[in-house]
Amino acid sequence: MLPNKLSSIFRTKQKSYKMVLILSLIEHYQQTHLLYFPLSTIAERFLSYFQENSKQCNKVDSPPPGKASHWDDFTLPQTMSLLKTPLEALSAILEVDQNQQTVTFRPDIADKLDDHVLRELKEYALTELQNYNDKLGKPAFSLQNALFEIMNSYIAARNQAFAGHPLGALFRQAVPEHIRSLSFIDPNYKIQGSVGQGNWANIPWIAVMDKRITDTTQHGEYIVYLFSEDMESVYLTVAQGVTVPKEELGKKEGYHYLEQKANELRELLPLEGMQKDESINLTSRSGLGRDYQVSTVAYLRYDRDAIPDDDQLLADLENVVSNYKMYVDHVIKNKGVNEEVPSKEEKESPSLNSLTVPEQIDQIQSYISHKGFHYPHGLIENLYLSLKTKPFVILAGVSGTGKTKLVKLFAEALGATGQFTLIPVRPDWSDPSDLLGYKDLSGVFRPGRLAEVLVEASQRENQHKPYFVCLDEMNLARVEYYFSDVLSVIETQEWKQDRIVTSKLMNRESLLQEDQSIYGDLSIPDNVYLIGTVNMDETTHPFSKKVLDRANTIEFNYIDLQQYPSLGLQETESILPVHNSFLRSEYLQLVDVYSEYTELVHATTEKLVKINHILEEIHSHVGFRIRDSICFYMVYNQRHELLTNDEAFDLQLLQKILPRVQGSSLSVKRVLLKLLQGALGRNLPVSELMDDASEIYLKWNDNEEESKAKHPLSARKIAFMLRRLEEDGFTSYWLS
Repeated sequence: MLPNKLSSIFRTKQKSYKMVLILSLIEHYQQTHLLYFPLSTIAERFLSYFQENSKQCNKVDSPPPGKASHWDDFTLPQTMSLLKTPLEALSAILEVDQNQQTVTFRPDIADKLDDHVLRELKEYALTELQNYNDKLGKPAFSLQNALFEIMNSYIAARNQAFAGHPLGALFRQAVPEHIRSLSFIDPNYKIQGSVGQGNWANIPWIAVMDKRITDTTQHGEYIVYLFSEDMESVYLTVAQGVTVPKEELGKKEGYHYLEQKANELRELLPLEGMQKDESINLTSRSGLGRDYQVSTVAYLRYDRDAIPDDDQLLADLENVVSNYKMYVDHVIKNKGVNEEVPSKEEKESPSLNSLTVPEQIDQIQSYISHKGFHYPHGLIENLYLSLKTKPFVILAGVSGTGKTKLVKLFAEALGATGQFTLIPVRPDWSDPSDLLGYKDLSGVFRPGRLAEVLVEASQRENQHKPYFVCLDEMNLARVEYYFSDVLSVIETQEWKQDRIVTSKLMNRESLLQEDQSIYGDLSIPDNVYLIGTVNMDETTHPFSKKVLDRANTIEFNYIDLQQYPSLGLQETESILPVHNSFLRSEYLQLVDVYSEYTELVHATTEKLVKINHILEEIHSHVGFRIRDSICFYMVYNQRHELLTNDEAFDLQLLQKILPRVQGSSLSVKRVLLKLLQGALGRNLPVSELMDDASEIYLKWNDNEEESKAKHPLSARKIAFMLRRLEEDGFTSYWLS
């Protein structure tokens, strides 16, 4: 095994110079058995490597631009000058005597250099050099060039179209992918860049976050490149999220918390070579500028006209990452992960916010169980993922299965008891006024219950609290009649600074002056979650695809009546509120998630393409809205490891695809059989089953097939839909 200092000397490399230098030193030692190397001799060996390999047409680095077009034209004095770069990069193991013009291994390294270690070092250098040369011909990514391009073109870009701009791809994909490929970047890290959400940000950024303590720049600690508004400088910082502390504690208390936290980190970490003060200067805007000053723990500043080379930039980043790792290890060891900013009420006792997402889900399940209620396995995880994907969910099931109670208990378990509103839907609702409100004969606006909730949730002091609205038996009336405005507005979600906003629900000009201040700008804030409960029988109305496209439809019809309350139920502990970030969506467009979860997006989309080919026969294929929604669901699930990928896709097939299938034709039957093949994970004799599929669905009565299926929930549902089709001549997701 190589000593630690030697085992990572090629971790960062922009050129092959370090590997060739080490090989030149080892070759000289093998001939002389001396660990003192004349610089001129090493330069000759170094240059010889490039000249000989170039003549043999082997892949090697080109000479430095502007110095020579071919290595044959490169001189020994130029090589002596060139060696300064790899010698400086290897200064942790090598030292140069300028007077004697020699280079040696540092004493602590030289003491460990026996023949065995030198042989291993040579193999290490040869392997790294071969891997490097194999990649030549592919354009090498340069962080220095990327920073230079950003700082020279961003101001002009602000006057150009936002969508599809190359700078967006540079921030969201190219730079994060490069950072993610570095050997010192932990697999737990989320790398994310932003130039704004829909509009150009004044201060764009590229963040490195350990998902065990934060996965958002709104709270917690992370590493971030911050670009000054005038693009004269970029700061590599250890920073803290500002949004949540200010929302939960108020501006003054939030600043005090951030300052205290910054001082704690400065005492805890070495932060060698970094500035530890409040002199970071990103903008002339006082409020925003102060945010950055109090939240920054330490930083390195790079000016546009003096951006270091790639080796130095990566060395700086590795240093900052090593400090960040120390802090994360400290948090995990001593305080637990996902530490949130304590609100005034939370300072005395822990809350759900101190838990990981899986632990939070367990706590919710425990709370519900202690209340004497039981729900199917995976339902709470599914409800969380569905709300995280889009804040509109439909709960379907036979009457008496506890759909409405589930919403109430879920809210209570998140500390949102006072933020739960039950709105019973009446059969005579025929337009949005029944839900949102109306103007009376005098022109005064009379708000509906939903409008009142939206007003309360929009108040600045409430924006960090999740609000739950349960539309009970929402299909007693035609959903498209009274809910159409809300459905349309949900689709207008976009980022504005650090919040998700929608279009307005009302025409401000149509209201009286005294009503305009309260209801004139009414929209759907990002802390409101709409859950509809439905029963499907002869007294209710079916859903259109407009509704189904915008919701996850969670069905729990399979009831185990032999579930009994646990004896000796303990009194549940009081639950303190969670922050809205626990539930709020993080992705509104596929581009927001594509660079980080490319493989998962591709794998999910390929499955949907196959499903679309099947659904096209009955004109029920899905569009981009459903594709994106399913991808977001799969991403949240993979990140928090709540379900297996197969379980998660099974639920999305059940909730987003199957509700679209209904009819009485042979085409519908053929589609169901083909979908069943995929759900089972094996081929079926489709042509034979077109006459009689009873052998398929009769097996499900005794649960014979469930353990064998790849997607058992969807397979069960399809089997029951097939039975309805054969027995009644018509089938639907809702009639099984």
